[in-house]
Amino acid sequence: MADLRVDGADWLLTLDRDRRVITDGAVAVAGGRIVAVGKTAEVAAQHPAQRVISARGKVVTPGLVDSHIHTTFQMSRGLADEVGSKRFLFERMYPYEAALEEADALASIRLCALELLKNGVTTFIDAGNYHPHLTAEVAGAAGMRCVVARSSFDVAASAMGVLPPSFIETTEQALARAEDVVQKLHGAHDGRVHAWLQFRGLNNSTDRLIVELKRLADRYGVGVQTHACFARDTMEASQAKHGVTEIARLARLGVLGPNVLLIHVGWATDEELELLRRYDVTCVAAPSSSLHNAYGNIAHGHIPELLEAGVAVGLGSDHASSGVVDLCQEMFLVAGGYKEVRTSPEVLPPERVLEMATLNGARCAQRAGEIGALEVGRRADLVLFDTARPEWQPLYNPVANLVYSATGRSVDTVIVDGRVLVEGGRALTLDEGAIIEEARRRAPGILARTKLGELVAPKWPVI
Repeated sequence: MADLRVDGADWLLTLDRDRRVITDGAVAVAGGRIVAVGKTAEVAAQHPAQRVISARGKVVTPGLVDSHIHTTFQMSRGLADEVGSKRFLFERMYPYEAALEEADALASIRLCALELLKNGVTTFIDAGNYHPHLTAEVAGAAGMRCVVARSSFDVAASAMGVLPPSFIETTEQALARAEDVVQKLHGAHDGRVHAWLQFRGLNNSTDRLIVELKRLADRYGVGVQTHACFARDTMEASQAKHGVTEIARLARLGVLGPNVLLIHVGWATDEELELLRRYDVTCVAAPSSSLHNAYGNIAHGHIPELLEAGVAVGLGSDHASSGVVDLCQEMFLVAGGYKEVRTSPEVLPPERVLEMATLNGARCAQRAGEIGALEVGRRADLVLFDTARPEWQPLYNPVANLVYSATGRSVDTVIVDGRVLVEGGRALTLDEGAIIEEARRRAPGILARTKLGELVAPKWPVI
């Protein structure tokens, strides 16, 4: 007897080894894992279930993996428009983050988890923040999977700017606090929460911090992540201070490897691209972030080449301050962006992009073989998209529709570990009304403490 069976999917995108697309497909679940995938008649006959969900009129996919999201930045939407990399970080986002009270951070994380979940994300990798216990608590209680980490800096000033005083800590403090998070949170909430190490940016991290964080990651069997090569500014700052570009510096320190996750990598040199391939480093593309802040990661980036070389590149929505927290839209942006700058419609076909949001995301999260596909033995993380919507019709190729025309608003049902978290487009494990009301209530205080009011006010007259 199965716990749950999803029956009658118009299209079932398995993302299995053969990349099967099953019409009139079904998935049976027991003990949080998939026990059968196939035609509805066959699966139903062999696996009677306590609960059956009809997927008629639906496209079913594996749960989406957002491989890079700042959960505490959700309340920053609208605070960092029309600014480049230096001003974005040191005039807007760092002051915003430093001004957050714990209750603000909690409201932000809840709002972020709600948006991710309703848009079909079942697993996310938090980029690192100063409240990782809150991120773990919110995601864990909501039934989601996540990676959390504590932000680590030990260089107060760089060519990019000066950190807020509350961010400044010694190398020893950064290492001890980061390790404490791994010890306390890794494996929480029935293993759905993983805790990693993180150094927030290379130009604000000493060699010792980087080397020791990697050593801790290896010791605990977890990942280590950082932003890398996301703008010309960061590349030039690294060259000026260290004599090498960012990924080349990591190679010189001997810290590259399969448990390293690098975010953006848009300005990586040819030498650095080869290092990523050689050391099997996982990477994340965050197209909306680059497009919003004009980082140049698509114009100068090499995501198609990295994918062809076998590098696991996932997709991340990065943060609400760039507007989009919807992995469906990120799929379109990365595909369309590279087609445009390469003037080639064949670059990044939709099948490859969907792999970025599922299978590659699983590898980025160090969960390859566990999530990312609908196969027997994997965790039962599924998304049902409602195709009775204009953006899904006509439906000749479900992969193309999903990448090129759908958004997360068409998500009907989300399942994690065989547990239904979203049904009929409504979140069951998060109080949507209360979360939105709390965000509205706290926003004026955040704006006042950041002192950004005049900078972000509407340009047109408000009467």
